[in-house]
Amino acid sequence: MRLQSPASLHSPKSASSNYNRQPMEAARISELLRPFLESPSAISTSHSLSFRGCRGPKESAVPSLSQIENILEYLDLLLRWNARVNLTAVRAPEEIVTRHFGESLFAARHLFPDAQAAYGHVVDIGSGAGFPGLPIKIWARAIRLTLIESNQKKATFLREVVRKLEMNDAAVFAKRAEEFEDEADIVTLRAVERFEQAVPVARRLARPGGKLALLIGEGQMTRAKELLPNLEWSDALAIPQSSNRVLLVGRSPEIPNQSSHESAE
Repeated sequence: MRLQSPASLHSPKSASSNYNRQPMEAARISELLRPFLESPSAISTSHSLSFRGCRGPKESAVPSLSQIENILEYLDLLLRWNARVNLTAVRAPEEIVTRHFGESLFAARHLFPDAQAAYGHVVDIGSGAGFPGLPIKIWARAIRLTLIESNQKKATFLREVVRKLEMNDAAVFAKRAEEFEDEADIVTLRAVERFEQAVPVARRLARPGGKLALLIGEGQMTRAKELLPNLEWSDALAIPQSSNRVLLVGRSPEIPNQSSHESAE
């Protein structure tokens, strides 16, 4: 799959020769992402995990042209930077689209069923190459996004993607998550080292009533729930085209309203 950035597709020198390539590329990206954006009822439930109680989107979604262009631009940067900085072990463009973009957009689709009405602060811990945080921002542009990545080279890459995609209200925190002091409405965690140490840190960053969204292996679910027994966990959602990866979302308990409690007494 030959990929070109949207900027090159619209440049005067390449406009005539590349005019017919963009729709094919956009169609291919859309085709690869389709399984991850289908409604829950359209996803096979033959997997052992339950979809019972899922309150996610009811209809399948199709990425907009601007979202596809963002993905193409991002993918182009990732492929070029990956030659110098080890951002991902996956090298094939189509596999990057399905394994990284697809899984991230699957999470975005369920966390923000209505992308146009999405709001709030999302913190992505251990962002690495930007997944799932940046695709979530591509899906729901109005959210505030903080990418936490202590590796300085990776943090520089993340800043370049944010700049290239002209993302407003997106920042890179190039330190450890333990040093981050703000709270978030949603905290995401995917493929981080030292999972058992990272999960409690992620929990601390979620505001009362906020969510912790974990993209993990099925075998890590039990341990996550043991580490955070006070969270209200939704049923895990099996990620399409994966034999054992899931999206597991837990909600932090709300702080009781002091005035209501006193009036009740």
